[in-house]
Amino acid sequence: MITARLALREINQNDAPFVLALTNEPSFIEFIGDRGLRTIADAQRYIETSHWTQYATHGFGLWLVQLRDTGEPIGVCGLLKRDSLPAPDIGFAFRPPYWSQGYAFEAASFVKALARDVFKAPRLLAIVEPSNAASIRLLTKLGLAYERMVRLSPTASEIALYGVSFDTIAPS
Repeated sequence: MITARLALREINQNDAPFVLALTNEPSFIEFIGDRGLRTIADAQRYIETSHWTQYATHGFGLWLVQLRDTGEPIGVCGLLKRDSLPAPDIGFAFRPPYWSQGYAFEAASFVKALARDVFKAPRLLAIVEPSNAASIRLLTKLGLAYERMVRLSPTASEIALYGVSFDTIAPS
């Protein structure tokens, strides 16, 4: 899948070094959580078993985001289907050197269009730490609005739920 500056593709075992680096970024741990990945083998297991790569089950997951010109991996962006949410949610994480350059918006806009046009989702959700101002700005720019605080499990801390219904917006 190609955008103006990016290529998105399924994550595979060869991406373990990138997944390890991304999930150990201080910002990832602060805003998304510590996945406990400390080795390449941990990252390979995560790629194999996590909800990131449920392509066969749902037709989607998180995709590796690469610079189109060089193939350099810069982040992940895609759709997740969590049992605790009634609709797919968009997820994204980028390495800090690639922040504030429009890459996340470009990838997320593409994924939002896929959710609506290809996967025919009636709604798109997102979950975000209330203190993650940059991600909240991106979600708002994408047309998602704050709905309420939720817990994904009884023991999880509360996070903000954002959403948009596709029948009420014009195509992007």
